[in-house]
Amino acid sequence: MTPSDKAYVPFVSVDHMMQLIHRVGLDALLRRLAEAIEEDFRRWPAFDKTPRVASHSPEGVIELMPTSDGEVYGFKYVNGHPKNMREGLQTVTAFGLLANVGNGYPVLLSEMTLLTALRTAAMSAVAAKHLAPKNATTMAMIGNGAQSEFQSLAMQAILGLREVRLYDIDPAATAKCAANLAGSGLRVVPCDSAEAAIEGAQILTTCTADKQYATILSDNMVGAGVHINAIGGDCPGKTELARAILERSDIFVEYPEQTRIEGELQQLPEDHPVTELWQVISGDAPGRRDAQQITLFDSVGFAIEDFSALRVIRETAMETGLYQPLDLLADPDDPRDLYGMLMRAAPSATAA
Repeated sequence: MTPSDKAYVPFVSVDHMMQLIHRVGLDALLRRLAEAIEEDFRRWPAFDKTPRVASHSPEGVIELMPTSDGEVYGFKYVNGHPKNMREGLQTVTAFGLLANVGNGYPVLLSEMTLLTALRTAAMSAVAAKHLAPKNATTMAMIGNGAQSEFQSLAMQAILGLREVRLYDIDPAATAKCAANLAGSGLRVVPCDSAEAAIEGAQILTTCTADKQYATILSDNMVGAGVHINAIGGDCPGKTELARAILERSDIFVEYPEQTRIEGELQQLPEDHPVTELWQVISGDAPGRRDAQQITLFDSVGFAIEDFSALRVIRETAMETGLYQPLDLLADPDDPRDLYGMLMRAAPSATAA
């Protein structure tokens, strides 16, 4: 049987995902993801949109992120548990699914731990493409955990970034990131403070994990003309920026109803003006207007980005053959006779 048979669903495992990335090339895949995100943001009104469904605990959060464009339905399951790192576990794990709206049958099941890192990086680069100073060459990467290499390489692949300045409260994380980026073509500068990391940077990316109100960047650290990607604050009670930075910035978001609950916007009144990034990408709203403007992408991740990533992976898996046919769906000869299908699988009397 093949994945085209209705009872089988293509499954992209972690191993297949890693093979697929190497087969296509990391830079090329990041560019494909960025292009798909821009394509889907341009048709934003076609999608169902809802804040993700979250189950919070003192240790972290488990979330479902659904959307549909009327023809294909998609969702992602994802967790965020900062304490996991201390136990040798991933802070974030995820998987996702696409289904045919016409008959409800799944058409892809995929790991999304790696894919979420890729799509988050591609999303940051898309935002910076539209909001950062033109010809930006240097990024400060504050927080050097699992996302940091992907963020840096996406900025290189999509914006032509040449230098990344690294800082983390854990020097081992900075050393890890610097070692992983060696040979990438980026000039990598480990720094001993956040203040040192932002020197000369036109793009400031914050990506820290602790589930708490924090001030990773204080107001006096941020000068005019920079673009900030704030991607670490992604659930209630978790922020990274001083409120005064937000008050000086033009703020761009994915979906306001979700960002006001989970993003840096938690710190501001509910009626504080923001611009939805899809409007900038589609040409319906301005992005960066002048050289002195501070632009802030208050990114919490949204289901449409995962939808874009899953459709790229489905296409690429079919191109490369890097998937496993998964026996996920019952397939009785008569759709009304599910019981008969079960009984046909019973051990025979002679075998017993």
